[in-house]
Amino acid sequence: MRLIATAAAVFALVPLMSACALVSQFTDQPLSAEVLPGQIEPVHAAVIAQNQAAFWVSSNGCTAKADIQPVVRQSSDGPIITLRRIKEDRCREVRPEGIEMRWTFQELGLEPGSRLSVENPYQLPPG
Repeated sequence: MRLIATAAAVFALVPLMSACALVSQFTDQPLSAEVLPGQIEPVHAAVIAQNQAAFWVSSNGCTAKADIQPVVRQSSDGPIITLRRIKEDRCREVRPEGIEMRWTFQELGLEPGSRLSVENPYQLPPG
C-alpha cells in the first residue's frame, strides 16, 4: 500500500514540475533560487550622472528611500540596476510628479565612472 501511495505522489508531482518550466518560458522570468525582494517599481525618470543614480518614483506621500531597494546585477554589457519597492505607500497625499530617490555609486557598490543601465519600466506621471 505504501508503494502505491509513493508512486501516486511521484506521478502527481511530475506535471507540476512541467508547469514550472512553462511558467518560466511564458513569463521570461527564470526560475532560480534567488528571490528578489518586493515588486519592480516603475520610474517616471532616471538620471545617471556624476557617479550617482537618481530616479523619480510614484508616491502617495509616505515613500521613503528605505522603501525602495536598488538591486544591481552584472551583465556582459555592464551593471544593470532595478529598483524594487519593498514597502507599499498607503498614504493618501498623492504626489503626481513623484519623488526623487538618489544613490551614489559607492552605495550601489559600483566603481566611479561605471556605465549603468536601468531595467525598470518607465511610467508617465499622471495628469
